[in-house]
Amino acid sequence: MKDVFVDVVKTIWHSVFVDKWRLLFTRGMSKRGSYAKGVAKREEILERALEVVAQHGYQGASVKEIAEAVSLSQAGLLHYFTSKEELFAEILRTRDTHDQAAFAEPESMVDPTAFRRSYLAVVQHNAQVLGLVHLFARMNVDAAAPEHPAHAYFRERGVGLRGMLSDIARTAWEGETGPAGMRPEQFAAIVQAVTDGLQAQWMLDPEIDMAGTIDALLAALIPGSAAPGDAD
Repeated sequence: MKDVFVDVVKTIWHSVFVDKWRLLFTRGMSKRGSYAKGVAKREEILERALEVVAQHGYQGASVKEIAEAVSLSQAGLLHYFTSKEELFAEILRTRDTHDQAAFAEPESMVDPTAFRRSYLAVVQHNAQVLGLVHLFARMNVDAAAPEHPAHAYFRERGVGLRGMLSDIARTAWEGETGPAGMRPEQFAAIVQAVTDGLQAQWMLDPEIDMAGTIDALLAALIPGSAAPGDAD
């Protein structure tokens, strides 16, 4: 009788606890698997969208076209992004990641010469992808509204860029004061304003030499940062 009771208890324990744990574990694995697939699909969308926007620009890259590029319906695409504006903000983040991987030198965060070389390489590359310049310039204006999906991206980008530029200025000047008494924070704001503003001007007149203009600015504000052949 005791053996029968033990068998019954084992059966109940297994069915109530072991099977339930297995079910929860399986569900957890399923959710994690679905999450991983969702992340992978989102990354695929961003990579293809980056190509579409680079070719066709902000106005030419419709949700329909991007959705077709990744074999999704428009509704399916918006399952991963709440709006076209959010999608485009994430495209810009992806572009920044690509630029950093392609052009940033290990020393560019601390060495003015390496920074100048890397910064100009990004500007020169931007001149080859008209669609992304259009996207950036258009959204840079629209995102001034706090409720815009790209507002956080542009604020974070600005804070990060100005912080890096300020550090470069301090290193180059060996202190807090540059040409004409300029402060590192002022240098950072000027370089960002010129870089972003030139993109808008370049869309109106592609003959403008963005890289050459920024190079001249950096040469004036951080003397000695150029290495032979950097401005070629």
